[in-house]
Amino acid sequence: MSAARPRVLYVTDLAYPARGRRYGDEDVFLTSRLREHFDLALCHPLDAAALMDAYDAVVIRNSGPVLGYQKEYDAFRARALGSGARVYNPLSGKADMAGKQYLLDLSAAGFPVIPTVDRAEDLHQLPAAERYVVKPKAGADSLGLRILPADGLAGLAGLADGTVLIQPCVDFAYEVSFYFVDDDFQYALYAPDPERRWELRPYAATAADLEFARHFIDWNGLDHGIQRVDACRAPDGELLLVELEDLNPYLSLDALPEEDRDAFVTALTASLSRFVHAAQRTQEARETLIPA
Repeated sequence: MSAARPRVLYVTDLAYPARGRRYGDEDVFLTSRLREHFDLALCHPLDAAALMDAYDAVVIRNSGPVLGYQKEYDAFRARALGSGARVYNPLSGKADMAGKQYLLDLSAAGFPVIPTVDRAEDLHQLPAAERYVVKPKAGADSLGLRILPADGLAGLAGLADGTVLIQPCVDFAYEVSFYFVDDDFQYALYAPDPERRWELRPYAATAADLEFARHFIDWNGLDHGIQRVDACRAPDGELLLVELEDLNPYLSLDALPEEDRDAFVTALTASLSRFVHAAQRTQEARETLIPA
């Protein structure tokens, strides 16, 4: 194996104006630590397709919702899959990476997910509620989200045509997120005040909590990468999946004690090293099979 340090292209939008979060700060911190182990360059997501061939791996981090550059993202994805480029997270994710269809599929399969439908004729499958959440199936970052009273669903006949998701508005106690590197649990954070989603505190996950979260990590089947399992604590005490973020989950590292932040960086560095070195070994094996 080559002694050269792996070359990593780190994709981020440092200027993305995320509500309640500072994407740029998190990526400046992470890259300052990863640079100790990799030859690393940062680029905007719009530049990734043009630059990625020069690197051993492409790391997708806080690149913002791809809705703002869907055509360019689709082109990047197609080129990466066609060329065999090593993208971290791998592009085989079945959750948010592939859209919101998974919420419907998991709901229909009986997983502990907020009940979800996307068509007017299926509204009867939802439990009765005073309010309902309606959001675009292709949405992200709460863009286009609406909350309607129960009597407002009658006006959805023209909209609930497979392009929006409809869910009962759950009167949850709090939201909690579980963060994984590969399939290893790292930490959990929660928002004690439901009205302040991004005012997070460390959360002591129970064995039952982790069994819940791992159920979705196992379902997604990613061999490498960072995933965030977002859930809410329903009135009956049950956890329900809100979202499984497997493309570019924000990590809220600033909410962690320093030792936990360091432990996460160590886990990420080890995962990325395994990912890149596996790619290098594969490439070297291919080169030995090509006749001079």
